[in-house]
Amino acid sequence: MAKKIETQGLEYLYNNTELYAIIVRDSYRNSSISFFTPADFSQQLGYLPHRRGAVIEPHEHKINTRIVNFTQEVLVIKEGRVKVNFYDNNRLYVFSEELDRGDVILLCGGGHGFEILEESVMIEIKQGPFNGPDDKEKFGDSRTEDTAERPADSGEEVFT
Repeated sequence: MAKKIETQGLEYLYNNTELYAIIVRDSYRNSSISFFTPADFSQQLGYLPHRRGAVIEPHEHKINTRIVNFTQEVLVIKEGRVKVNFYDNNRLYVFSEELDRGDVILLCGGGHGFEILEESVMIEIKQGPFNGPDDKEKFGDSRTEDTAERPADSGEEVFT
């Protein structure tokens, strides 16, 4: 696992070269509009600060046919603390990351599961339409006692 910190509060999590998640911590601040995702991602994640009195012109989004092969989802941690466990494409545990109140995460690669560390409320945003039981495939947790007890930042490579 590698964690790339672009700036304070903005983290990109990779397994090898595959981007698994983008985390925007509650502490992230920027004075200008910034999008964190590549243009070809089917889910776009941005930060849009506006000063009092600013006006966003009325608009509507054009009809565009898009093909979504992989569901990406965004979670907003409204309350509490949550641990996200990440799994590779072979369904093997690779790393964990903790999220706190106000953090936002885009899940965009590999598999994932959650442990609720405190009473929590999450808001989930993902593409539709929902395909019922065909929308996701659940699998068992591959962690051993050794990896299950490993702290969230163990073994990670951090670069800025």
